[in-house]
Amino acid sequence: MDDKPSPGTVNESSELLFSFGVIADIQYANLEDGYNYQGNRRRYYRHSLLHLQGAIEHWNKERILPCCVLQLGDIIDGYNAQYKASEKSLELVMNVFQMLKVPVHHTWGNHEFYNFSRDYLTNSKLNTKYLEDQIVHHPGTVTSGNYYAYHFVPFPKFRFILLDAYDLSVLGVDQSSPKYQQCLKMLREHNPNLELNSPQGLSEPQFVQFNGGFSQEQLNWLNEVLTFSDTNQEKVVIVSHLPIYPEASDSVCLAWNYRDALAVIWAHECVVCFFAGHTHDGGYSEDPFGVHHVNLEGVIETAPDSQAFGTVYVYPDKMMLKGRGRVPDRIMNYKK
Repeated sequence: MDDKPSPGTVNESSELLFSFGVIADIQYANLEDGYNYQGNRRRYYRHSLLHLQGAIEHWNKERILPCCVLQLGDIIDGYNAQYKASEKSLELVMNVFQMLKVPVHHTWGNHEFYNFSRDYLTNSKLNTKYLEDQIVHHPGTVTSGNYYAYHFVPFPKFRFILLDAYDLSVLGVDQSSPKYQQCLKMLREHNPNLELNSPQGLSEPQFVQFNGGFSQEQLNWLNEVLTFSDTNQEKVVIVSHLPIYPEASDSVCLAWNYRDALAVIWAHECVVCFFAGHTHDGGYSEDPFGVHHVNLEGVIETAPDSQAFGTVYVYPDKMMLKGRGRVPDRIMNYKK
């Protein structure tokens, strides 16, 4: 009898290589339930911690443990800053993550920057860059200290890359710095609204303050890593808080310069899928180059009687996302 974990009812023609967990937008706060900015979607601030506990219990019990979990950003809610509860809430969530039997890789989203400066995050437990792998004799694949991104190898011939989607941003940056001025100028050039979080009337609605972008320096680094992966015949998974493919996302949630990121990815053969959070209601699309764009449903808008996380099972010919609760199953075949 086949004793592999069965993600769905699909007959497995190939052996399971490894698996990994995915979860997004926990946005914990010690608050009563509320609503999103439009007032039409409920947010379960306290219950998100119980959802996280449930996900971790599930991963810990899987017959074959995932190699790691990818946390796609927005770990605590911006409201914590108002109540001076940022550090306490983060500590609470990190204590829950300590129950996890495998490493977790943390991505940074807008809510991290509502609560903390970039310097604070760099020196916090949310910086998991110590889990990175080095590519020997390829200095171009080493990141500078100017952005939070890294890559690692969970299994031979597979490389995961975490991107910093707020590398260009007005959030979490010292307002007297040249970078803040540069990013504010870029934002204002595309968004004339007094309220910079409003996409009203914009031809490019992603240019709002709660989004950000990738610097040319980071994109050059990504290009170097993908060039190595092409040469080495690796399969690559990319992780970012912000999505980059319009067909898989609400356009107001995309990275500022999503086209630049797509151009780099599409110039390479190796990328299989791109995981993002941020949108809360999820999304999926396979682009013309065979890259699967998966936007994970957010924990924060998941009712107490449901769930929102998944495990991705990796095979020689495909990846299969087995979703829990409101996260649907997906089969992501590698391009031929």
